[in-house]
Amino acid sequence: MKKLLLIASFVILGTTAANAQENGFKVGVHAGLPFNDGYSFNAGVDVAYTWALSDNFELGATTGYSYYFGKEFTVPGISMGPISIPAQSYKFNIGSIPVAATAQYNFDGGFNLGADLGYAFLTGDADGGGFYYQPKIGYTFAEKHTVYASYKGISKEGTELSSVNIGYAIKF
Repeated sequence: MKKLLLIASFVILGTTAANAQENGFKVGVHAGLPFNDGYSFNAGVDVAYTWALSDNFELGATTGYSYYFGKEFTVPGISMGPISIPAQSYKFNIGSIPVAATAQYNFDGGFNLGADLGYAFLTGDADGGGFYYQPKIGYTFAEKHTVYASYKGISKEGTELSSVNIGYAIKF
């Protein structure tokens, strides 16, 4: 029975790979505006590999790097008698490296809907990581070029780092 299941799995995977002519890498860039007060801008690069499971549906894996540019803020100084603490300026920059599954449904006429779900590792002035999600709506033109709008969120222990983005990707 195990051998039969193994053979059936290879046949299904082989048929999917043979029929899916749109398998391949996607490379893209994005820019966005964070919803968090401490950040002014978000930009990054994306890399994905997808398999076309049908004429309209792609499934794959994605990663990349996204950088959140921090705003500078100042903590006022304190002066109490002989003790004086000067004002301090701070700026927190955070990077994220998602490791996620990606899916995209392509409608006739070039429009598509997609989503990424996974985990994002935080870098820079943050540590650890959190649940990563990114729903997308896009338009594909010239068969390999896609422009999209998305909402990107990273949830960590009840707080969220989020942004609204626009992006461009090309499929190889």
